[in-house]
Amino acid sequence: MVEAFVGTWKMTSSENFDEYMKAIGAGFATRQMGNMAKPNLLFSIDDGVISMKSQSTFKTTEAKFKLNEEFDEMTADDRKTKTLMTFENGKLVQKQTWDGKTTTLERELQDGKLIAKCVMDDVVALRTYEKEV
Repeated sequence: MVEAFVGTWKMTSSENFDEYMKAIGAGFATRQMGNMAKPNLLFSIDDGVISMKSQSTFKTTEAKFKLNEEFDEMTADDRKTKTLMTFENGKLVQKQTWDGKTTTLERELQDGKLIAKCVMDDVVALRTYEKEV
């Protein structure tokens, strides 16, 4: 279940993220900062509400949500999205919709690591995180 994601995760690798940011429409300056940032992901659950916080020297963002309930999200690159979080086949799936566009971020645990797969059209980025102890 989602409880397995609880904790602090440190990014250890990022593949094709610049292309993903281009695909979602992030500008040059935002992409430069996004490529340099090595964010930590912090997951917690309080009374059925999940908190997902991304912390970096560039920016800190936090989304609080319940599974299967759409909410308004302000992303790190300043997109205002309608976001739906679901838990499917062991994956925490984040679907963001804005301006007629949709991107999906799937987070799953593999061999003790958190793998985030960011998909926009035919562009896929992978970001890997290891749990801090």
